[in-house]
Amino acid sequence: MRYIARMPSPANLFAALIFGVVGLAAFLYGKKQAKMGPLVIGLLLMIYPYFIEETWILYAIGVTLTVAIYFFRD
Repeated sequence: MRYIARMPSPANLFAALIFGVVGLAAFLYGKKQAKMGPLVIGLLLMIYPYFIEETWILYAIGVTLTVAIYFFRD
């Protein structure tokens, strides 16, 4: 049985783009300021969309991690 890959929905692509850009900004901030919190959260924001297919879960995790940047910036 062959696996047929499905194309992600436009909402998934948009979420991956937005959270990826936010993750890149957090990663660069964490690297420049030598702070592990934003650095790790930034990496997670850039990587997790590759593994999540459900749109609502993608947005829920993205918003949660984006809010976490605020709390773990110090």
